[in-house]
Formats: sequence, structure tokens, C-alpha cells
Amino acid sequence: MTVSLPLVVVLGFFAWGAVKFLGVRMWIVVLVALFGFWLSHTFLAPAIESGTRSGVDVVNGSHV
Repeated sequence: MTVSLPLVVVLGFFAWGAVKFLGVRMWIVVLVALFGFWLSHTFLAPAIESGTRSGVDVVNGSHV
């Protein structure tokens, strides 16, 4: 059985776990999310996108 989850759902789960079990404050999670949002509008966005896709492909074992 194959289950497909978007990466944002997985990251959201980890953020929830960090707040709930590690005691990370919610304002830190919001700050990191805002940083990621602003970073996605810079010249680094294509490199981050490519690196994320390559990492997911390696984890899934579907790299060529």
C-alpha cells in the first residue's frame, strides 16, 4: 500500500510535534515559517526547490 503525503503536511506534523513535545514556543515556529516564506521570494528559491525535489526523490528511491 502506498500513501502519498504532501511535504507541507509532513513538515506541519513535525512543527506540531516540536511545539507539543519539545517545548518549542509557537512564536519561533511562526518566525521560521515567515523566514521560509520570504526566502521563497529570493534568488535562492530555485536552488531550494531543486534540492528539496532531489532529496525527496532519494528518499522515495525514484531517482534516475
